[in-house]
Amino acid sequence: MATSAAERTQMLAAGSCFCFCSVGMMLFNKLAVEAFPLECSLVAVQMIFSSLALLTTWSSLHIGSMKDLLRWCMVVPFFCSMLLTSILALKHAPMSLVIVMRSMSPLGALAVERFYPEPSRISAAVVGSILMMVAGGGMYVSQIRLETNALGIFWVAVNSVVAVGDRCVQRLLLAKDEQPVDISKTAVTLINNSLGAIPLLIAAYATGECQKLHTAVAALGFMDKFYILLSCVIGLGISYSGIWAQSLISATSFLVMVNANKFVLIAIEALGFHSKTMTTVQLAGACTSILGACLYGKARSDLEAADEEKRALLKKAPEDQTPVPDLSKKV
Repeated sequence: MATSAAERTQMLAAGSCFCFCSVGMMLFNKLAVEAFPLECSLVAVQMIFSSLALLTTWSSLHIGSMKDLLRWCMVVPFFCSMLLTSILALKHAPMSLVIVMRSMSPLGALAVERFYPEPSRISAAVVGSILMMVAGGGMYVSQIRLETNALGIFWVAVNSVVAVGDRCVQRLLLAKDEQPVDISKTAVTLINNSLGAIPLLIAAYATGECQKLHTAVAALGFMDKFYILLSCVIGLGISYSGIWAQSLISATSFLVMVNANKFVLIAIEALGFHSKTMTTVQLAGACTSILGACLYGKARSDLEAADEEKRALLKKAPEDQTPVPDLSKKV
């Protein structure tokens, strides 16, 4: 089907907004946690900001039943833990290390999905892309000093595990071929942020961040406040732009776009963050791992397209069958 100029413009706008938000989310989270090192309080502020903003979209909020709400509450611990460990990982590790280790998270997701009612299929292309991700990650990690990055590696590993859990539980509750809930996307985002802020506020109090809050806020400069505000705005924006982009472009294009953004982040850190110097082997390893992630997305998309085509053919087959006359009744 031909695409009109207006549709092309809308796709370009949606893709550009998502790319900006995706890159900005990690970049400004990195800058925000360096300016305001109270991790629980920072994530809680971001979630409260998103919750208040989402309340302005009241007409789009839909929750089918109390059962759906209670089922979705399983996601909340994973969601808030993922955001907190992401901030901690960015605080103690370079962005490139976070990106490379996260790109290998499909390994854990594939293992968990083996226990689903409808597990995802695996092809030679999927296995090959995973091996490429592992090889690239090995090249990158071989060049880092463990004694100075041990804490960062720990938080990245925890974040990767939590992210796999979050992704798998959300897929189980959102995918049409699994056990979906009847909740709108804006309501899902509101539930995650509003309920997720509660344990983070408790954690902030328990870790003594509340006592340090006044001093930390007083020490913020204009640019520090600007970074924190942008991390809040972009955190909300990436949710909307992601849904907008996915409604306009194919799943394959979306997955390639998501992973292509990581090349931009690697370039920003290699050229813009002088506190982190990447070796040639690290740069090659990071790019190999990200390329493997792009190929993985393409391979999974091809499998899903083949499965969808097979289901369509099976559904159509009974309709095309011509009834066979019962000759035994003829004389």
